[in-house]
Amino acid sequence: AWYVPCLASLETLQELCRKENLRCKSIGITKRSLKTYEVEYLCDYKVEEGKEYYLVKWKGWPESSNTWEPEKHLNCPLLLQNFLSDKNEYLSRVSEGKTLKVRNRIKALKPAIADYVVKKAKQRIALQRWKEELNRKKNHKAMILVENTVDLEGPPLDFYYINEYKPAPGINVLNGITTGCECADCPAEKCCPKEAGFILAYNKHKKLTIQPGLPIYECNSYCRCGPDCPNRIVQKGTPYSLCIFRTNNGRGWGVKTLQKIKNNSFVMEYVGEVITSEEAERRGQHYDNQGNTYLFDLDYDSDEFTVDAARYGNVSHFVNHSCDPNLQVFNVFIDNLDLRLPRIALFSTRTIKAGEELTFDYQMKGSIDLTSDSADGLSPSKKRIRTVCKCGAVCCRGYLN
Repeated sequence: AWYVPCLASLETLQELCRKENLRCKSIGITKRSLKTYEVEYLCDYKVEEGKEYYLVKWKGWPESSNTWEPEKHLNCPLLLQNFLSDKNEYLSRVSEGKTLKVRNRIKALKPAIADYVVKKAKQRIALQRWKEELNRKKNHKAMILVENTVDLEGPPLDFYYINEYKPAPGINVLNGITTGCECADCPAEKCCPKEAGFILAYNKHKKLTIQPGLPIYECNSYCRCGPDCPNRIVQKGTPYSLCIFRTNNGRGWGVKTLQKIKNNSFVMEYVGEVITSEEAERRGQHYDNQGNTYLFDLDYDSDEFTVDAARYGNVSHFVNHSCDPNLQVFNVFIDNLDLRLPRIALFSTRTIKAGEELTFDYQMKGSIDLTSDSADGLSPSKKRIRTVCKCGAVCCRGYLN
């Protein structure tokens, strides 16, 4: 299904709910906020007759209901701290390279400062709601955090979190499995990988043991083995808490791990819409004009299908490219043995420290993006716009495609 963003502002929706006595937790209208006043954030500051006042935005009430309140009426130390922090952050950015004379007792904030403080408060609330939404929708135990200390960018407006492939009409991503292994204790001689003609991909520590390019065959829903089977790794989802964060060098959002990740460990799966390669070629022209790329060719056996994570995806949507990545792509087969439709898993190529950004090589996936050499033989309408790489690696190739 396609989603259409609501055109009404948050304040308009809050006012409508209040008039109709309706509750809506997602926009801050609860049973409590219908009858009481709770500070949502602080908008402005002034001093009158020696008393300090703050302009208060009340939770669940439109901005037209904002009131000036003396500091002694406010029981919200964290919001006061956020207000002062945002004010100082604005002043420090404005004063970069300048000598700034800071006054401890200002009479009122300049409009530009107040405007910035409000935008930061709204961003903080929006990112918190987005974090809660992501964690409601995910199907794994590990947490997803969201962080932006760089700019005023809020959650993406046209992105919808999914946990598994979303097939386009006519594409079946679940077929071919009717039986599973009979192992009481995997792996046995006739376990799933052996039946497919390959070796077990993991050791007893759940670490990858096969080389890039070889497929992974995990036990499926028809297998006799239980959830603790050592051949069930990718299907359990990411075991690490991750943070979607705003990069400070123009690469948009990125993903960093909040936990140490050992070498050859499963980190996350790449999911999105499964579309035909013809449709991917059409969308690719549009994405190139935007300077984005979310197309991932499923070219393990053929180039018939592509995964597009532009609008629908999981945390992997936000993982940036690097010419020296710490993640490697592997093709995985679980409840579908169709070689044209493998699942895409990202495994660590080395030990990754907590707080380190996660990256993979976009060309590693065999994407439909073309190099300059291969594009030279195409007609002008088919030539792709080259996207400059900002990964910063010593071995950087200069372009994403």
